[in-house]
Amino acid sequence: MGFFDKLKKITTNLFSTFTEADEAFFEELEETLILADLGMETAIETVEKLREKVRKEKLRDQEEVKAALREVLAAELDVGTTELNVSTSPCVFLFIGVNGVGKTTSIGKLARLLMMGGKRVMLCAADTFRAAAADQLQIWAERAGCEIVRQHEGADPGAVLFDALQAAKARGVDVVLCDTAGRLHNKANLMAELAKLSKIIDRECPGAARETLLVLDATTGQNGLTQARTFKEAAGLTGIVLTKLDGTAKGGIAIAIAKELGVPVKLAGVGEGIDDLRPFDSEEYAQAII
Repeated sequence: MGFFDKLKKITTNLFSTFTEADEAFFEELEETLILADLGMETAIETVEKLREKVRKEKLRDQEEVKAALREVLAAELDVGTTELNVSTSPCVFLFIGVNGVGKTTSIGKLARLLMMGGKRVMLCAADTFRAAAADQLQIWAERAGCEIVRQHEGADPGAVLFDALQAAKARGVDVVLCDTAGRLHNKANLMAELAKLSKIIDRECPGAARETLLVLDATTGQNGLTQARTFKEAAGLTGIVLTKLDGTAKGGIAIAIAKELGVPVKLAGVGEGIDDLRPFDSEEYAQAII
């Protein structure tokens, strides 16, 4: 079974009654894509690209049109590399996002994935504001079988990251995965906190490969896109981690995010298991939802 087989197909009803790619079909497709959370602008543009492709290539039957739609959607997702930058040892990944989106679990699952690929991984519990955040990360560190650096609740996040980077250098760690606070009062606070963490990385690990990954819950749809805009302005994102894709018929949000923000989806989660987070593949994703 493919990784994205759990996704709900968003065009099942549309293609079940397909007879030809006429104007009625394109109008219904546009509505379907909007309901799937591609967003109005992206849905209209996608349908227009498909319409042009159908006309130029003289596509007629259902499978030809489906294949063309998959190609168009996969192309919309192509806004940058989906590969994680692990080119240095150590490299540092900052995970950001509001509480409740699956940030801590995504860190634990990625730790497992990286370790299966031969990397030595350390978790950094720099979300010191939320009660039990470090405890949750500790549980995931134990599940994944990796190291963790943590301090007491309310500790300075920068001090926790400093300790983690020192330990990583001393122990030959390849990747440091850093959890950050999911609830800072405003964008200015968020920017200040992330700038502080960034300075510590620059000072302690100059030249280290970095990722700033925003974790979003796919079931929040367009609200997730609003979150993404705010975090992009504050943090300079390198990628998106999209969780809970198996629980929504609005999987088009991945396309909306990539298209509107120009930020690639790098990881996707489709379940609760420790192996249910994988690198994002745009072609496999488009295949699954069509």
